[in-house]
Amino acid sequence: MRQAFIVSYDVCEPKRLRKVFKVLRGYGDHLQLSVFRCELSKRELVELRAALGNVIHAGDDQVLFVDVGPVEGRGSTSIAALGRPYTHPERHALVV
Repeated sequence: MRQAFIVSYDVCEPKRLRKVFKVLRGYGDHLQLSVFRCELSKRELVELRAALGNVIHAGDDQVLFVDVGPVEGRGSTSIAALGRPYTHPERHALVV
């Protein structure tokens, strides 16, 4: 079962910041500056945490994971917007 997560990060150094962004881009949808929405299996969550752990400096940087529930349930409706409405990004296959 896949869970929806809001992942937010605060990284002090620009080079690490770009690396964190690139890692997260492979796992979820970029919502705002340092915020992603990720739909992850348990295995993908472990992989993502490990990948981010290899990039950040634990004493200086922070990554927060907010579990908003199963994708099929609450996870699909847990984001509410004020102002411009939130629309779930459509995923398209890209053939290279």
